[in-house]
Amino acid sequence: MPTDARSAGEPADPPETDVLATGDPRLVIERAGESLARDPVRNNVLLTLLHARVVDPQPGRYWVVGADPLGVVFQSPLGFFALVSSMSSEDVSAVVNVMTKARIRLPGVNGEATTAARFAGAWTEATKSSAVPVEGQRLYEAREIIIPTGVPGAFRPAAPEDFDVLVEWTQSFMTEIGEEHNGDAAATVALRLPLGRYWLWDDEGAASMASLTEPTAGVVRVQAVYTPDDRRRRGYASACVAALSSRALADRHRCILYTDLANATSNSIYRSIGFRAVSEVLRYRFA
Repeated sequence: MPTDARSAGEPADPPETDVLATGDPRLVIERAGESLARDPVRNNVLLTLLHARVVDPQPGRYWVVGADPLGVVFQSPLGFFALVSSMSSEDVSAVVNVMTKARIRLPGVNGEATTAARFAGAWTEATKSSAVPVEGQRLYEAREIIIPTGVPGAFRPAAPEDFDVLVEWTQSFMTEIGEEHNGDAAATVALRLPLGRYWLWDDEGAASMASLTEPTAGVVRVQAVYTPDDRRRRGYASACVAALSSRALADRHRCILYTDLANATSNSIYRSIGFRAVSEVLRYRFA
């Protein structure tokens, strides 16, 4: 009897995990969109970016891994960190194996804390490299908004004449979060402003800004919250985000945002107006 023959009743080896590698975001949406949309809050960034790449194509690499629920790895533009959805250790190992065999190079990974840590560990083993955690974020969702009182000024949509200040503040915001090299502030504002994505708190002039993403699977995300140094500590950001979030909920959208865990002030502010923690996100840089 051959030495590698399997005894009767002995369990078979688990099936090999299926991994699809593609450069077409449409194919990712077709294959994994329904699976991602079952958890639209945690997968909001991935879903938003996939749909954005369909509308505005850019070079990208994407992987769909496992069985239902499907995992997704997203890298676009090609110099950015990979964004990963939640997936099992087995699925992480499978997709890292496919990526490294294809000699894919990644500067890092970003995603739900457990999966990002699994991915970083598997990547360092497969590539004999190192991984350093560089940022922790918390995902929040608001079901009911507490509107701050006593803040002077009023909430209003940004207008074309606000373009220059929005570009200046967007650039300052990108610099503060360490993303100054990852986007063109003027191009971002030129795209989003005509779509009504920017809102301002105005107190004898623009005092604070916030932006809202397009709805994706019923979820909108507050982003680019910024107040210039000379207007801070007056409640403008809280009032602006509260008003914008309240508007989103009134439109029957789920409303989320991400905060930097290193910024105690912003985490406290958002909790005070009704946002509650959903999950944590980690970002690792590879070297």
